[in-house]
Amino acid sequence: MRRGARDLDESDVRVRPNRRGSRPRTKDRPAHADAVQARVIAVDRGRWRTVVDAGGEGQRIVTAMRARELGRSPVVPGDLVGLVGDTSGRDGSLARIVRIEERSSFLRRSADDDDSTERPLVANVDLMVMVTALADPEPRGGMIDRCLVAAFVAGIPALLVLTKADLRAPEEFLRTYAPLGLDHVVTHQEADGTIVGLDALRERLEGKVSVLVGHSGVGKSTLLNALVPGVGRATGAVNDVTGRGRHTSSSALAEQLPGGGWVIDTPGVRSFGLGHVAPEQLLDAFADLAELAEQCPRGCTHLEDAPDCALDALVEAGEAGTAGPARLASYRRLAVTLRKNDPWDV
Repeated sequence: MRRGARDLDESDVRVRPNRRGSRPRTKDRPAHADAVQARVIAVDRGRWRTVVDAGGEGQRIVTAMRARELGRSPVVPGDLVGLVGDTSGRDGSLARIVRIEERSSFLRRSADDDDSTERPLVANVDLMVMVTALADPEPRGGMIDRCLVAAFVAGIPALLVLTKADLRAPEEFLRTYAPLGLDHVVTHQEADGTIVGLDALRERLEGKVSVLVGHSGVGKSTLLNALVPGVGRATGAVNDVTGRGRHTSSSALAEQLPGGGWVIDTPGVRSFGLGHVAPEQLLDAFADLAELAEQCPRGCTHLEDAPDCALDALVEAGEAGTAGPARLASYRRLAVTLRKNDPWDV
């Protein structure tokens, strides 16, 4: 007669054998204590370019693949990772990324505001450099507002760089962001190729890990080529029909600055989606409006149809500066879209 389950004793318990070996299966993963630390500088078709011992005598570029144990964890430029395998950097060698170190910051965007799917951009950056042209193509404050929101959510300070100041004076555009105390640098390129304002930009980037963000055609690659001589990043012209820049950079690339630090050039984007941002985070990112919103009644949505919202009267009275109306309109446009992504908003 067969014994029931309750009659089994320890002698009846067997470890299921592993068909591929004699050892029992385990979920434990190797610690990789001997992994070599490296910084990711570029990603290309399933391969990651990394630099080992950056700034040291043994500095070398190592190509790596991602270990299966990392699953779908994104590995982006700026990430500090652990490598095992062949980390010599010789031609044809291939290491393996087995660990992603804890990040100090993580910058993301989405394709559109109504798409909550995150698209990781860069990691471990100390400064977001928002590059916009004063003309050719025309500056778009909405892009800057979006970048400021993304930087705020990621906990990254921001710097505004205005290019092509030889085509238009920057004062009028800067009035919009003066109430925010946003640091800025104004640049333009002389006929001989010299970039006026480059030294001021270089001072702000020195010793930091910075990321350049902006529309195509605003001059990000031109700035990178000047900051890091010999990098040879492709530059492009502005489309005469659309007034927008043509894409010249297809992937993010991190480069070492001669004076110390790193700068990451990202591909020019048509838009900077904020679908990953929670609605309650948005107002805090508009610091000038958030301070005024404290005078609103509890539970106020701060939208156009919100009863007794204090923002309209305060902005009209000039409490948010001359840029107040445009800033409030920008906030409300984003708020309406982000609320559509919130499953708890009814």
